[in-house]
Amino acid sequence: MVLVSGGLFLLALGLFAGAVLVLVPFGLVAWRADATLWVLFPLFSLIGFGLVATAARAGQTRQLLLVASAALLLLAAGSAAGLVLGAANIRPTDGGSLSLWYVLAVAGVLGVIGAAVHAKAREPA
Repeated sequence: MVLVSGGLFLLALGLFAGAVLVLVPFGLVAWRADATLWVLFPLFSLIGFGLVATAARAGQTRQLLLVASAALLLLAAGSAAGLVLGAANIRPTDGGSLSLWYVLAVAGVLGVIGAAVHAKAREPA
């Protein structure tokens, strides 16, 4: 139970770090996104899921994988939308769009992998 709780906490922190990296370039939050968030976003997301996957039952792991994949794909979609809005000068970014590209790549890859693993796990043997 402790590993599952700790894993969920780390996963939530990883997703929060990714969300901050998406929101800061648009000035939607009055925070700062330094290099620590760039490292902790994928690290906490992966470690959090790994902890839950080792301690949770198989059904719980599949459900968590689906929820985590959906959240990561939502972050990637938000980054893509932000890049389009910034490129069209509808909502220009403050200080560049590198963090949006980073979240799009990392969250997109992790989200697609998680969704693919979830779909593969549902196939009959």
